[in-house]
Formats: sequence, structure tokens, C-alpha cells
Amino acid sequence: MHHNDPAVIRDLLHTPATWAVVGLGDNPNRTAHSVSLWLARELGMALVPIHPSGARVHGFEGYPRLGDIPDGTTVNVVDFFVNSSRVGACVDEAIAERERLGISALWLQLGVIDEKAASRAKEAGLAVVMDTCPKIEWPRIVPGDGTGAVSG
Repeated sequence: MHHNDPAVIRDLLHTPATWAVVGLGDNPNRTAHSVSLWLARELGMALVPIHPSGARVHGFEGYPRLGDIPDGTTVNVVDFFVNSSRVGACVDEAIAERERLGISALWLQLGVIDEKAASRAKEAGLAVVMDTCPKIEWPRIVPGDGTGAVSG
């Protein structure tokens, strides 16, 4: 069984990075839309929306698949907002693209669970966070008042 490592979560949320968000289209009513906006605005993450429409979202250029991201683009984290029954194939694409894009971690969102895919990713050398959301984890790892406000 996969267990999330709090140190990995802390590092992912505190390190400026580029997050490819699989399942992020231009529908503002979807959870991927609000969570990714929070990642960009509150944590300063750059985004690469991944959706069959290839839509530009939050000012970031989108692509239909990870494989469509241009060479020379670095993606540190791939965040999956897809159904658990489909995430395995998406994880396999991330594993296949890890060297070309520089992928080091996968984040499977709250309710997105695939133990076999998580194992394949870990065997490929990727850090994995599964079945949670950055917005849920942020107050747990930020010392202070729990608002997520960063001092400095």
C-alpha cells in the first residue's frame, strides 16, 4: 500500500516548480480549475494545462497530452485530475516522458487512487503523492496560523 511521505509533500509545495495539470481545461466549475489557480497564485507555481482541448488556462499554454509539450520544457510535477480508472495510462505517459521533461514527482488528486500505477512510478524513480490535494495538505505543513500565508 502506498503511504504519502510528509517530507515529499512539504518539498513539493515549498519548491518553486512547473506543474503539468492533467485534466485542466477551461471549465471554471471543475476542481482542477480552482486548485490549479491556487497553485499558481498562492504558491507561485508555473502551470502546463493538459486536456484534450489543449486550452490555454490561467494564462498558461495548454496541450492535449504530456507528449505534446515541446522539447526544452521542464515539468517538475505532474498533477492528475482524472478518474482512477484512467489514471494508470496517464501515469504511464508521465513515466515515458520523465527524462525528456525532467519529471520528478506525480501527484494523484483526492479520490484518484491506483496502487499499481503508484508502484510503477516509484519503480521508475518518481516521488508519488496519492489521494490528497495540495490545498488540503498546505495548512498541515505550514507552521503558524494554518492560513498558508508565507512570511519572509
